[in-house]
Amino acid sequence: MGILEKIFGGSAKKEVNRISKIVEKINALEPLVSKLSDSEIKEKTNQLKERIRAGETTNDVLPEAFALAREAGKRVSGERLFDVQLIGAVALHEGKITEMKTGEGKTLTAVPAVYLNALSGKGVHVVTVNDYLSRRDAAWMGAIYYFLGLSTACINHDISYLYQPTKDSSDESVLIEGVLPAEKQLENLKIISRNEAYLADVTYGTNNEFGFDYLRDNMAPSLDRMVQRPLHFAIVDEVDSILIDEARTPLIISAPDSESTKMYDQFARLVPRLKENEDYNVDEKMKSVMITAEGIAKMEKWLGIGNIYESGKVSYVHHLEQALKANIIFKKDRDYVVKDGEVIIVDDFTGRLMPGRRYSEGLHQAIEAKEGVKVQKESRTLASITFQNYFRMYEKLAGMTGTAVTSAEEFFRVYKLEVVQVPTHRPMIRKDLPDVVYKTELGKFQAIVKKIKELNLTGQPVLVGTIAIEKSEQLSKFLEKEGIRHEVLNAKNHQREAQIIALAGQRGSVTIATNMAGRGTDIKLGEGVKELGGLYIIGTERHEARRIDDQLRGRSGRQGDPGITQFYISLEDELMRRFGGEKLKNLMDKLGLPEDQPIENKIISRSIESAQGRIEGFNFDIRKHVLEYDDVLNKQREVIYKKRKDILTKNQLKSEIEEMIVDEAENIVAAGTFEMDENAWNTEELAEEVKALTGTTIEGLHRKLLEIKMAKNYANSAEKKAEMVNQISQFLKTRYLAREKEFGPSLMREVERAIYLRTLDSFWMDHLDEIDYLRDSIGLQGYGQRDPLIEYKRQAFGLFQKLLANINETVIKGLFSVRLNFSASESDEKAKNLQYSGGEESGQFEALNGATDGNQVSSKKEEKVQPIVNQDKIGRNDPCPCGSGKKYKKCCGK
Repeated sequence: MGILEKIFGGSAKKEVNRISKIVEKINALEPLVSKLSDSEIKEKTNQLKERIRAGETTNDVLPEAFALAREAGKRVSGERLFDVQLIGAVALHEGKITEMKTGEGKTLTAVPAVYLNALSGKGVHVVTVNDYLSRRDAAWMGAIYYFLGLSTACINHDISYLYQPTKDSSDESVLIEGVLPAEKQLENLKIISRNEAYLADVTYGTNNEFGFDYLRDNMAPSLDRMVQRPLHFAIVDEVDSILIDEARTPLIISAPDSESTKMYDQFARLVPRLKENEDYNVDEKMKSVMITAEGIAKMEKWLGIGNIYESGKVSYVHHLEQALKANIIFKKDRDYVVKDGEVIIVDDFTGRLMPGRRYSEGLHQAIEAKEGVKVQKESRTLASITFQNYFRMYEKLAGMTGTAVTSAEEFFRVYKLEVVQVPTHRPMIRKDLPDVVYKTELGKFQAIVKKIKELNLTGQPVLVGTIAIEKSEQLSKFLEKEGIRHEVLNAKNHQREAQIIALAGQRGSVTIATNMAGRGTDIKLGEGVKELGGLYIIGTERHEARRIDDQLRGRSGRQGDPGITQFYISLEDELMRRFGGEKLKNLMDKLGLPEDQPIENKIISRSIESAQGRIEGFNFDIRKHVLEYDDVLNKQREVIYKKRKDILTKNQLKSEIEEMIVDEAENIVAAGTFEMDENAWNTEELAEEVKALTGTTIEGLHRKLLEIKMAKNYANSAEKKAEMVNQISQFLKTRYLAREKEFGPSLMREVERAIYLRTLDSFWMDHLDEIDYLRDSIGLQGYGQRDPLIEYKRQAFGLFQKLLANINETVIKGLFSVRLNFSASESDEKAKNLQYSGGEESGQFEALNGATDGNQVSSKKEEKVQPIVNQDKIGRNDPCPCGSGKKYKKCCGK
């Protein structure tokens, strides 16, 4: 049985039939609900809330709640939910993904599921792909929730809103066809605090903002700075984009590092002098570049150094690899643009510019050096999480998209989300024509221009989809030569996106759009366009993911409209080139086929499908790989964040501090008595360790430890060690009580909290750096016949144990040495320099310190593991590897 059969329980129709029976119950209540007054509907909401509080489940009240939501939607927006939309809403409530075609009303479909789950009072999050859509949907749907008696909020990167209707919104004179226009709806959004936004029954926002707020909450210096409630239920719009396309991109909050940027400029000058196939080799399938022995020898000569891979020269390897990627793999106007002296990333899937987002691990700096713009400083990670692990924390998760089935296996395996295909309200009559294949790219573009010219003469609107800015501009020049008026929608002119998309279905319009720019906005057909055959879609290249091709097709044929789609492909396209297109092209050359003659061949069509399938599988493996590694860090993150929450929520930490004291005493004794021979135990060293912790005289303690060492009345060494631990613990506890007496119990509790929190945050940041280095170097373990993942887990566990030990030691030492001279505003000052990484919209810092600028966002593309030699970090309390018998921190680690 295949994975789709497992997910759909035999067939999609069977699942739809099951849900249809629930819809029948909802429909049966419609006559009754339609007779209720507006105030009675609002009162029904209170009654449903009370029933849920009394013990009924959301499933118990589902038919009535959905019937109320449908009636509210009809009265407020003038739109009545179709039965197929209710099928989608039930699937969302059940924690599934609904696949609904473009134009079928996904936004309204979510309303019943959101309303029902918000009745519990735990809050519902509706996740969108950008700030504009979150504002639009909060204003649009907020009116329905307000009518039902629920509050609706929206979080954007630098501001939060609450839906609160103005007087104008009740004035019928401003209504258009009975509905409030969009610009008026936005006037109903009142600015509120982030905390208030999360206390609303329904909160709209982007995936980035929800994720960044989670990370910021776990960096907050006090409970009143935390904004999110426990993660209850989320509905993710465009779920394939967020949970799959963005899954490899970790959200990162970082701070500027002090490292110099000079080496990036140096390598940017040297790397272009290297020659392909001699000094380095490019693997287009893997999007990677590997330097050869000859290339390494040249670089070593130019840099004036010996072996570049020697210990201590790791930074040279790092800069070389990033410079190679920047100069050879990453292309201007495809992967990024240079605008106003900045390198700005272009989103692979939407074609949108992403200002503020930055590639990580020095790659962005290497591209800046390549393009001759100012190189920004690298940053240190303060907190990070992948979307995969963030969204799996929700008690219940659901999603909506027009294209989910091709990724159903991944949704099920990673998120345990089933996919339900919702039938269209009206039959789909769009014609999807077979691909037309040309030998060269020039021949393909000539054929596309010819076709556009033909269609333009009849007035049939055309939307042309390209995969990169450079391709859209190239095609635009061809059309200009032919005198064909057209609009170009790409990342360089995204400000006019809504306007251009709105006119794309008008008679005679020709629109070139990079990838899926304008997603989320329907293209409505102009007068007389249906008779011409509807919107004609031309795809200029196949995307590596079939979903993206399907999304382009989905721009046409909405709600039963006519439409035609066709892809024009050349054997020089990137997808074909990466997967055998060159061989086919050589065959066509031998046959003497002209450039502009289309090739119709089943082998080529199968090659395209096979290439897409292989790339999708390859990308799935990468995402699964990222998740396997991030799961290790995720477990550690959970432990640290729980400790942090305990620090902020517990009235006192005295019992934890006393446990730390015992643990530290055990560490001290273990490090000083590791020799089998008791005579080799250095009691003076043990006492000195205690002195270093407390800053007090230790003669009395030293005498007691020496007496234990020399005593004959202990059964074995273990008993002696246990008594030493007891003596040191008692000494430290006495000193701890003396400090409490010095400060007073109340102030001591605050001191404990402040020191523990700062110590934990500082060491966690260092630990994230160490984990990054471990990830970068762990691939080399494969050469030693070791499983890199198992080795990573083993070494990461060791690093985590050292982290916990270092936190304990530093907290104890801090309590004994603190002089209460720290500034309460210090954390606020540091907060101003925080930077954010990951996703399409850069998150900003509001929850901790108000809105701020200068976000740094980094995206980890599919990059091969960097060959940085891993050296196990020696713990400060570990025996020094030089063999002196002393602790590392007292010997070579000074």
